[in-house]
Amino acid sequence: MLLEIKRDDGATVRIEWGKAQRTYIDGFELRMRCEARLHPDLQLMVLDLELMEQLEKAVFEAYTDTLRTRADTDTPEEMRWLVMFPKYTQSSSKLVRQQFGILGVTRELAAAWVEGRLSEALAQSSQDLLPVGRPFVLMTLRGNVYLRTALTEPTLAEVQTLCRLLEIAVESAQRVSAALGDHSPWPTTSSVAFQGGPPDEDLER
Repeated sequence: MLLEIKRDDGATVRIEWGKAQRTYIDGFELRMRCEARLHPDLQLMVLDLELMEQLEKAVFEAYTDTLRTRADTDTPEEMRWLVMFPKYTQSSSKLVRQQFGILGVTRELAAAWVEGRLSEALAQSSQDLLPVGRPFVLMTLRGNVYLRTALTEPTLAEVQTLCRLLEIAVESAQRVSAALGDHSPWPTTSSVAFQGGPPDEDLER
């Protein structure tokens, strides 16, 4: 299944359902990408907490295995970011703290993105749409916002609800990006262990 929708601002939302393209999802997944025209270096992520713990273990094993000399380019961004970026753990929503991991290029930017309508939407989704243990990733990357989650069989109601969650994430990210202006979101007093790898073209295929 492949669907493209034009937003009122002319940006494209691409929705794709099919066989999972990430090893941490079994079976089928729903992938969404929205052209948000964000600052290209604005890198933020929310993911299911159980999935975060699973990926942290996997990436640690990859980087400590001397045979994995290309782990930095063979692993997707959502795994590399777990060792690159600080986590934001002070969400105002108890439901969000209990179910989701939040991180970004800085804690301040992660907080600015999540707090407010996005936090409310995530908390609501945790009650039915995104139960504990369901692989779920929401991230800003290369100016776009991406959503990925396990989905055995898509229904119109579920896809529409996830689209609304994506839309809220886009609006919040655009607000953060506008506040940044032309300034780089990267902190000037710290360094990172790894740089981003080649573009993730999953949604292009």
